[in-house]
Amino acid sequence: MERLEKRLRERCPEIELRLNEPMAKHTTFRVGGPVALMALPKNQGEAKAAVKAAQEMNVRPFFLGNGSNLLVADEGYPGFVMKLTWDFDEIREVNRGLEAGGAVLLSRLSNAALGRGLTGLEFAGGIPGSVGGAVTMNAGAYGGEMAQVLEEVTFLDEEGEVRALPASACGFGYRSSVFASRRFLILKARFRLELGDPAVIKARMDELAAKRREKQPLEYPSAGSMFKRPPGHFAAALIDQCGLKGLTVGGAQVSEKHAGFVVNRGGATCADALKLVDQVKERVLAQTGVELEMEVKVLK
Repeated sequence: MERLEKRLRERCPEIELRLNEPMAKHTTFRVGGPVALMALPKNQGEAKAAVKAAQEMNVRPFFLGNGSNLLVADEGYPGFVMKLTWDFDEIREVNRGLEAGGAVLLSRLSNAALGRGLTGLEFAGGIPGSVGGAVTMNAGAYGGEMAQVLEEVTFLDEEGEVRALPASACGFGYRSSVFASRRFLILKARFRLELGDPAVIKARMDELAAKRREKQPLEYPSAGSMFKRPPGHFAAALIDQCGLKGLTVGGAQVSEKHAGFVVNRGGATCADALKLVDQVKERVLAQTGVELEMEVKVLK
């Protein structure tokens, strides 16, 4: 990473770089060792310079959003991480829709829509991710998902060139998109929304927030839903059926409130979480014949 650091400082002296940055500070599960090199570009010029420098050094950057769907190894990550800041945390209204930078949190985006009387993003209010991460994973909840409201995505390709794709060309599927399979950095996204009654929009957001508080373990750090939905089943129901609520390894526990969540009860390590996930997968497969697949990504 020393050569890449040097190239980055040559290409873009203003860019913020951090060496051995603890990833526990950047994940919602609050675990993870240090990353060798992290860049925090403030604008499109810095983001382009960072991607181009990495490409020249034959280094594949990992693009980090809010860290809400991520576990990082306790030993850390020996590679290069990019996390957007400043200009990428802005929201503006465009043709009765919203355009948001890749670093904007979905909670801010949904509240911005509410403030303008725009409906369509009510489902996103409680998703603890950024726009970039949410578009990449086609994040969704309570019957809504990014693909339903997205109009266009602007991103950097692997060569550091700015490109745009309409939503119809983004290859959206269940928790997947073209961005999940390619090293594209999402700079901003434009959302197609409709005018609505602010009182009705707020009532729906309040309703969904109450459901989350009732059903999800928001009082503990987690990485969100740990497993993908198996065809014809619900992961949480299968885990609950197997009597695994409360199963604990170290500081990691299958939530007693929602079996689809693994929570950090305090002092958990990435190794604890992964060992617990393996135990859950083995027991669910043995008892139900269904093989669970992790939705959360692991960086190591």
